[in-house]
Amino acid sequence: MTDSAMIPLRRKDMTMPLEIIHGDITQIPADAIVNAANPQLQMGGGVCGAIFRAAGPKALQAACDKLAPIQTGQAVITPAFALPATYVIHTPGPVYSRQSPQESENLLVSCYRSCLTLAAEYGCRSIAFPLISSGIYGYPYQQALDTAIQTIQAFLKHHDMDVRLVLFD
Repeated sequence: MTDSAMIPLRRKDMTMPLEIIHGDITQIPADAIVNAANPQLQMGGGVCGAIFRAAGPKALQAACDKLAPIQTGQAVITPAFALPATYVIHTPGPVYSRQSPQESENLLVSCYRSCLTLAAEYGCRSIAFPLISSGIYGYPYQQALDTAIQTIQAFLKHHDMDVRLVLFD
């Protein structure tokens, strides 16, 4: 069962949705889904491992190997292979304990902006995000959620895109 909450935004008399749902990001049909990656773009655990397994680990790893390494806050794009998406956008989020809270927030904002910008450059009309850095990277859940919502809403004021924030229990 997927729980959903719609946060409507207004732009030119149109509603630009940011939808927050509970579910499995690997099952979300979207033009792009976001992988909460590590800087080496290696298959990991959590959402990263789930995305690799669902996409086809060998094919996705081969595509990632051509782009790695990347810096925290940057984003790169690969095909989605066996996923119900066209692309996977990979971004390494900040490890919360490695820098000041303000620097962590700046890096997390950069993750979301980089992914959204890259999705727009590739003509994506829809994108699904996990809650970046809120798992093993230790970012406090509510702060991570607030930063994600604020950053996505700011982007949607100037871009037409359907965005889902997919939370996994």
